[in-house]
Amino acid sequence: MSILKTKLTHIALVLVMLLSATVGLRAQQVPIFTNYTNSYAYVNPGYAGLSEGVNLLGLYRQQWAGFQDNDGNAVAPQTFLLTGDMPFRALHGGLGFSVMQDKLGFEDNVNVGLGYSFHMDLGGSTLGIGVAGTLLNRSVDFAQLHPNQEGDPLINGLGEESAMLFDFNAGLFWQIPDSFYLGFSVVNVLESMSQALNDNSESSASFVTDRTFYFLAGYPFQFEDLPYLTFVPSVSVMSDLASTQLNASARVVYNNVFALGVNYRPQESVGLMVGLTIKDITVAYSYDINTMGLGIPGSHEIGLSYCFKLDLDRTPRDYRSVRYL
Repeated sequence: MSILKTKLTHIALVLVMLLSATVGLRAQQVPIFTNYTNSYAYVNPGYAGLSEGVNLLGLYRQQWAGFQDNDGNAVAPQTFLLTGDMPFRALHGGLGFSVMQDKLGFEDNVNVGLGYSFHMDLGGSTLGIGVAGTLLNRSVDFAQLHPNQEGDPLINGLGEESAMLFDFNAGLFWQIPDSFYLGFSVVNVLESMSQALNDNSESSASFVTDRTFYFLAGYPFQFEDLPYLTFVPSVSVMSDLASTQLNASARVVYNNVFALGVNYRPQESVGLMVGLTIKDITVAYSYDINTMGLGIPGSHEIGLSYCFKLDLDRTPRDYRSVRYL
């Protein structure tokens, strides 16, 4: 345990040094989930309403479960995400909302978003063009930080500070019925900056939202000789141009009820996924096995989703959601 605490201290010091190298104070990169296909309504507003039903999702991630600092404080990242989306024919598209709380050490972020997606009929496919406004409340207890250099001018004189930031997300989501889908989006387009946290501080430190780019793709298909099995490979790439994170997943779904899968995050973890669908309710769980070789614990993730199908006078081209297979 002492070795683990020492390594955590080193990691914390590196994080503080990275913070100290910038004019603004940024948060960690936008969270990513092992079950990232369940977070499309948050990371890409173009997705809203494409499933032809009302979708509700709750997703909780406990990263590096049990991680503590030298003082015994629980500093492992924890993220809770709640999303909902539905088609809205009167506006020729769909509506979506999201609420996310992301905690990392002594930092707490609460993000609320509301968005709209315009659905463009492309003949054999649909393109969702979406935008979502977001409000982010960010707070950090700087008094709990122990910088490598005493009297660090960037955080000197700061205690528990908070700020409210407005930003927006934009995205495109292209989907072929029961087939290929492709998405591109930008979260925190404005990269908004708050006012100076402390006028008496020796610096002009401010909170800044983290602009992040997403690329999503997947191709669910069934085996000809095994119609009760659906194979669902997918990929997600997120980048803030300073760092890039790749997730590659593959799931096998039996009779639209049981699902088993694996997710690979290069140089970080291998995730094992399992899911169960009963009627319109799906329970999903995943466990990430860290491959970083630092003795860091694994990560747990659990999700609960509900899909209420709507009678929308479907045409033969209508299709199932790529999220709930």
